[in-house]
Amino acid sequence: MSHPIIRDLNRRYTVKKYDASKRVAADDMAVLTEAMRLSASSINSQPWKFIVLETAEAKQRFHNTFAKMHQFNQPHAKEASHIILFAHNPYFSKDDYRKRVDVEVSSGHLPAEMYDNMLNGGFTFAESNTDESGFNGHWTKAQTYIALGNTLHVLARLGIDSTPMEGVDATLIGEAFDAELDGYVCEFALAIGYHLDGDDYNHGLPKARLAAEDVIAVL
Repeated sequence: MSHPIIRDLNRRYTVKKYDASKRVAADDMAVLTEAMRLSASSINSQPWKFIVLETAEAKQRFHNTFAKMHQFNQPHAKEASHIILFAHNPYFSKDDYRKRVDVEVSSGHLPAEMYDNMLNGGFTFAESNTDESGFNGHWTKAQTYIALGNTLHVLARLGIDSTPMEGVDATLIGEAFDAELDGYVCEFALAIGYHLDGDDYNHGLPKARLAAEDVIAVL
């Protein structure tokens, strides 16, 4: 298939080695972060924070969080152009949701007279995913994965390489970035930049996906 979207997604892959000398341009980062902000989420909950690491000091802090596990991902911390921490709110509350509904009205998306309907009706879905302690981190983490998927597609469109990383230490990230996370939890991150020619064994290999008939049903 020759459609540009399909070409982008066929070209996208998980980078194993980055060229530390190459940086993502500021203009591309502006497009990327705006696209992340515009990501979809259930009931427009947006229960996330995206913490972009671009300075040597910030990337060193991230590098240090690999002290106990997942050292195979550690080189990306310094070699990739940027690291993005995808964090979610594990105790997303009605007050948190109220801030989103406020923006629904102030943006002109929601008529003011529908405020209570959206606040109370919409939050019932969050409540259905919340336990007695107020924890709904499984649900908010799932919403944040939607943002990750959107980000990967935008990166492919921009021609920027990436490596999604579940192989991170959430505990040490929580300690190293406690002030920035402010109660949010980071259980996966994303390295972005440009692969190192000749030293990235995953570059240029054929795409390996199940056949369409194995995963798509049209009724």
